[in-house]
Amino acid sequence: MTGNKPSTATEWIDPDDAPDLSTPAYQAQLDATPVRRSRPKSAAPKAPVGFGLSAERVERIRASGPGDTARVEKVPRDGFGPRTEGTPAKPGGRS
Repeated sequence: MTGNKPSTATEWIDPDDAPDLSTPAYQAQLDATPVRRSRPKSAAPKAPVGFGLSAERVERIRASGPGDTARVEKVPRDGFGPRTEGTPAKPGGRS
């Protein structure tokens, strides 16, 4: 039988031995580090659409393989064509 091995060293480090992060050297290093909290905003965000499809149709779309979302999104794009110059996008996606 194989035994469990500790994943890290069991050496104790006293919390009082931690470096002082308020020193100028550490402050400069912390200030120079960029803060990234989330994904960047998209230049062309997607608008949520609320309509239902029959369960049979959804099953057929999903059974057709990976990339089903992209194929479903392609249908209206092909049907309506690309947005032409001078046709602004409507806020909220509604007319």
